[in-house]
Amino acid sequence: MDLKTLFDKAVKESRELADKPSNDALLQLYALFKQATEGDVHTDPPANPFDFVSKAKYEAWTSLKSKPREDAMQEYIRLVEKLQR
Repeated sequence: MDLKTLFDKAVKESRELADKPSNDALLQLYALFKQATEGDVHTDPPANPFDFVSKAKYEAWTSLKSKPREDAMQEYIRLVEKLQR
């Protein structure tokens, strides 16, 4: 299978995990997904300083700046495989 197909399969499987991942793992999944599908962050940071969830998501995605989409897809696939164990 090609990388895109494997990535799409991992995305589907991430929604069907037996146990809910930790918040750190969820942030990592979010950031890798965004980097893989949209590339570098292209939005402004959240304006509300008390919106901690949006801020954490934004910072997680920003931390992957310049990571190639293919690398983000591969890391996402590996993380989902790890979470399935």
